[in-house]
Amino acid sequence: MHLTIKQVRVFCEVARQGSVLGAAQVLHLTPPAVSQLVKSVEQQAGHTLFDRGGRRMSLTTAGEYFLHYARRLLATLKDAEDTMARLARLETGRVTIGMAAAASYFLPQLLGVFRAEHPGIDVRLRLGKRAELAAMLHANEADICVMGRPPADLPGRVEPFAMHPHGLVCSRDHPFARAEEVPVTALAEQPFIVREPTSGTRDLLQQFLDQHGIQPTFVMEMPSDEAIKHAVMAGMGVSVLSLHTIALEWNSGLLAAPAVPGLPLVRRWNVVHVAGKALSPAAEAFRYFILERGEAHLASLFARETA
Repeated sequence: MHLTIKQVRVFCEVARQGSVLGAAQVLHLTPPAVSQLVKSVEQQAGHTLFDRGGRRMSLTTAGEYFLHYARRLLATLKDAEDTMARLARLETGRVTIGMAAAASYFLPQLLGVFRAEHPGIDVRLRLGKRAELAAMLHANEADICVMGRPPADLPGRVEPFAMHPHGLVCSRDHPFARAEEVPVTALAEQPFIVREPTSGTRDLLQQFLDQHGIQPTFVMEMPSDEAIKHAVMAGMGVSVLSLHTIALEWNSGLLAAPAVPGLPLVRRWNVVHVAGKALSPAAEAFRYFILERGEAHLASLFARETA
């Protein structure tokens, strides 16, 4: 096969997006151009790589095999680019940063400062849950990730850079909002809105309730902190959330975060990359930046939550 890197990248992006249109938007190409490139890859592979029968394009068996080798090829090319950049010792190139959803409330502002100080570096952000971020690191689709508790089976280098408090949140009309302090036992009578079972926030809440012998009532399970905030504001229940996600609503008086003995629960924000993998100068610059500046940045944005 005589494939170009562009063809391989387009194939991988269509596989990731599940559609020609989605890949075209990410790659800044026209949908017809993407379709033509995918067809040319299939012609050279001698197999149909995508099943086009449904609403989303899914990989055939041959496509799954081809994707494995295509990703290996792009990962090898990325390693070569990083090595050449290290030899040149230039702070240029691209760094792809994976981030947990809660980090989206502060990381973009921090990256604005980073970009101003390192204008030669092209920064790309990828959002994902813990398992998805680990997969990005393994597949070399992210150079470095910002997350709370990393998966236990991730063979990565984990470096904490800031405190990450989690506290009780309720609507502004909830009786808890006017209480000087809410006893832990009162939580047993409350309907809780929670994240999915694989969420680190859910694990943290469950550990806290188990520690105090509380049998909670989980009335609703939602896949994002943003959805939980809206449900809490509507008076549908209470929750325990990262206090870094509620600054806007708290400062606007739309949410309350009453004092509870034992809260906030404090974890740490971590910057993570694959152990043993040499980072490019661009990724290394970001790593040093967030380790040195991340905690002060969070303190300036969320002084009220962490006080």
